[in-house]
Amino acid sequence: MTTPIRPTATQAILGLLAAVTALSSVGCVGITTGPTLGIFSIPIPVSPYYQKKAEDDFRWKERYERVPILGPTTHGTTPVALDPPSDDEVIRAFEKANPVAGGVPLLYERQRNNVRIIKEKITDYIDPPRFYPLIGPAQLHHAHYKCTIYYSQRDIAGYPVPHSLDDEEAVETLYIDHNHFHMVGDVEPYQTPTL
Repeated sequence: MTTPIRPTATQAILGLLAAVTALSSVGCVGITTGPTLGIFSIPIPVSPYYQKKAEDDFRWKERYERVPILGPTTHGTTPVALDPPSDDEVIRAFEKANPVAGGVPLLYERQRNNVRIIKEKITDYIDPPRFYPLIGPAQLHHAHYKCTIYYSQRDIAGYPVPHSLDDEEAVETLYIDHNHFHMVGDVEPYQTPTL
């Protein structure tokens, strides 16, 4: 009969140290070579709300907060604004003015359904030519729209007494401005001077 070999205390400590080193060096955390970020190298979970908010803010700025510069107007005609606000722009402006709270399912929710949008042009006029810094001589073209939104709103409360409140004839009115510039005079595209 053979007797089992028992490790010494030193061998046990070295084995334990090797196991801890092997487990701690897996993935992003642990002993690595080269510079590290320390505690900042551990990823921190971020809510998708912040990603959606950043994307929505960028989309709003890209689409609706810039003022385009168009070519000169035709002599003898009155320029007419041809771009009423899109449904997307109206709904985004409505959501900015009246945000729907995220709600908690089975506790509180708000729904907006059966949305109809009516757009009416209020005014359409153009300012006399003047010099604008960074643009040059231009005319500012104003177009103001009245957008009326008809919808049904349902507020659902689930605690302490479950009930729902329905507003079938909710109406909201928004005023949206579509301003843009028209160049004035003989507009030549910029060409690089030749030497």
